[in-house]
Amino acid sequence: MALRPVQVNIKAVDGLAVGRFWAEALGWGVVSPGVTTYVGPGGGLVWPEPLGLGIDLVPVPEPKTSTKNRLHLDLATVSTTHQAELIERLRSLGATPVEVGQVDVPWTVLADPEGNEFCVLEPREIYLDTGPIAAVVIDCVDPRAMARFWGEATDWSVCEVADDHASLRSGKGVGPYLEFLRTPGVKTVPDRIHLDLLPYPGDDKAAEVDRLRDLGATDLDVGQGDVPWTCLTDPEGHEFCVLALS
Repeated sequence: MALRPVQVNIKAVDGLAVGRFWAEALGWGVVSPGVTTYVGPGGGLVWPEPLGLGIDLVPVPEPKTSTKNRLHLDLATVSTTHQAELIERLRSLGATPVEVGQVDVPWTVLADPEGNEFCVLEPREIYLDTGPIAAVVIDCVDPRAMARFWGEATDWSVCEVADDHASLRSGKGVGPYLEFLRTPGVKTVPDRIHLDLLPYPGDDKAAEVDRLRDLGATDLDVGQGDVPWTCLTDPEGHEFCVLALS
């Protein structure tokens, strides 16, 4: 048994507007089938996305605080020219430069229209086949422990493990990486961004959730009430949800 990461969930005051930003940023389509707004490759709603991760925008009343998210997206580029053009285009769409302590680095840190940080990377060979999202990056204290938990929680394979960095990727060798970056400090506030996981057809969601608890996940009450998904946190407190098969 294992779960598959299927989407990045972003809370937003104006989910449709932020969804349109990310659709333009990634060259993807945007649809609003109900309360949420979904961004994914192609022009229609294909879910779950078979070759990567979609983005699901969920409306909330509270704006983002000034605290940096401990999960962010890294965007891939194929040349320095592409990087410069992408940064210029993103700023024209409403992205703003952000200072998060970076000093003389080859990537650029921006925020989407509601302040969610992301990076536009310089070209790196490892990300040439990921699509527009190079990686989902999670700040953490112990990358080795995070790789162990998420490697057992999901069907993604561990690619690299070190004291300061670890990474996973779909066993199919497609889509973005999931990376854990050793970062000073600990998680103090809920993030605006988290991962959603989905069981495979035929697997038992309740059994999967129990398995995650055995691995070190903790139940999370965010006032969700009686919903078909389950809210949890990983061993360092990063929120994630296990969705129900429709």
